[in-house]
Amino acid sequence: MLLPLLVHLHHPIHQLVLCKPGGVLLICLYACLWRLPSPLCKSINSLVSPLVCQKRSDKDMEGDKHKAMEGEEARVTDVSLKELSKKLEEFARERDWEQYHSPRNLLLAMVGEVGELAEIFMWRGEVAKGLPNWKDSEKEHVGEELSDVLLYLIRLSDACGIDLGDAATKKIVKNAIKYPPKAT
Repeated sequence: MLLPLLVHLHHPIHQLVLCKPGGVLLICLYACLWRLPSPLCKSINSLVSPLVCQKRSDKDMEGDKHKAMEGEEARVTDVSLKELSKKLEEFARERDWEQYHSPRNLLLAMVGEVGELAEIFMWRGEVAKGLPNWKDSEKEHVGEELSDVLLYLIRLSDACGIDLGDAATKKIVKNAIKYPPKAT
């Protein structure tokens, strides 16, 4: 869960450090002289300080990064909207970002992420399901942007006091009534 956060940082990241607490791979951030915003330093420090970490070569880090990402993907197969909501709320609270998470701000942030997603598809013409002929890195980028949109949508629904899972289920029922299947 930390890796997507690190990818979006706009700070000079000089080195990744691989930590192995209890055999679980975590990718942690090690920036030159920790010249990062104080709240981020505290978050990273709280993850890294209790662990024994070792510096790795660039080649080792790249291979370990891919293994950790594959392991994370293999572990997270089914997650509920409520679980994501709880993680997002905790993430915002730990950074004192709740003050900025008004419905309007979250909506505008989500629209920005939709724009980033649209940019990936711009000028490609029609794209087949499954994105055949796309590089793995391009598919990964699509997944990151889709995730950004989803996470902002969940946060927005929470800020509006809407149970997104319940609302979506009710909407599916309404659509089934409004658009019944064709009789054959």
